Amino acid sequence: MVNKLSIEPNYSNLCRMNVGVILGFFKALRESYLFSKLKRISIKLLSWEYWPMWIVYLPASFYYIFLAVKARSFFFFSASNPSIENGGMFFESKWKIFQLIPKQYYPVTIFIKEDEGIDSILKKINASELSFPMIAKPDVGGRGFGVKKLYSLVDLRTYTREVKVDFLIQAYVNRSYECSVFYYRKPGTSKGEIISFTQKELLSVCGDGHSTIKELIFSNNRAFLQYETIKRNPRIKLNQILVNGEEIELVPYGNHVLGAKFVNAQHLVDETLVNTFDSISKQINGFYFGRYDILCTSLSDLKKGKNISILELNGAGAEPAHIYDPGFSYFKAQKVLASYFSKMYEASIENYKLGYTYMTFSEFIVARRLEKEYKSKINIS
Repeated sequence: MVNKLSIEPNYSNLCRMNVGVILGFFKALRESYLFSKLKRISIKLLSWEYWPMWIVYLPASFYYIFLAVKARSFFFFSASNPSIENGGMFFESKWKIFQLIPKQYYPVTIFIKEDEGIDSILKKINASELSFPMIAKPDVGGRGFGVKKLYSLVDLRTYTREVKVDFLIQAYVNRSYECSVFYYRKPGTSKGEIISFTQKELLSVCGDGHSTIKELIFSNNRAFLQYETIKRNPRIKLNQILVNGEEIELVPYGNHVLGAKFVNAQHLVDETLVNTFDSISKQINGFYFGRYDILCTSLSDLKKGKNISILELNGAGAEPAHIYDPGFSYFKAQKVLASYFSKMYEASIENYKLGYTYMTFSEFIVARRLEKEYKSKINIS
């Protein structure tokens, strides 16, 4: 006799199968090229911090044109920092800037020529007592272009093959407090001001005990935008499940373009912080307007000028980074940018009165051509 129960459908199992099929379909759809493309577009469209630079700067640029007419030069920015090439607006050497900064304020840094052999590079590394991991970056560049953390000799060899230009190798600084300080001092005066103070949060995800790193990335808009870069990092196991509360760093650079979150910390600026950066900045000949990118042990130490490492000093081409705080409005940012242009103009005019000249149009064209050729020689995988 046939057992009727054995031939009746198991609706519970069927339901589970159907739910599994549906979930699998949506997971595949979520990871599809079209879905990813549309999600990227929507994230960038709804968050102005990801808009193209020309849109970000468009309204404030009309004020810049007004200032350029007053200065009788579109390139007045070049006189804002007389000791830095092009005022630090573009195509300036990081190495030459480091030579202006007292050594106690920045990590051990060495300069590598584009045609330098690996044996010579290793001799410089050993002589400077550098060790892996270390940071490599093109001598000229901005917005994180070409920056890479090197974990081994293999990474170093790969970098020398990919970067056919002069570059820097810098000691990796393992300090938890990362920030940017935009400093301005009118030439001829003894007191400066901090016009932007930004705290940085490196791109990371936190485990929930059941999601893979890949799933955590896809549920985090900031991380999702960096997915194509993250998935090429062999040290990140995308299918790994993090325990609840476990955090993993996805990108080790405090750069907005590379996923770092910028937090407006302007309310933390006080007389002590200003005095500290007055002291540091006055030791840098010909510097009046620019942004320090810094790693430090704490805010308290930063204010005292203790345990700080200046990773970079950017001139006129630097941005007041606090405007990229997710809570900062586009229209408020325009007001800040206009003020930023005004300070740049003031520094340039004062230095022009002291005899410093502005970049000419022909010099601008040559510099831009050289910059384009330079970047074409960098091909980081």
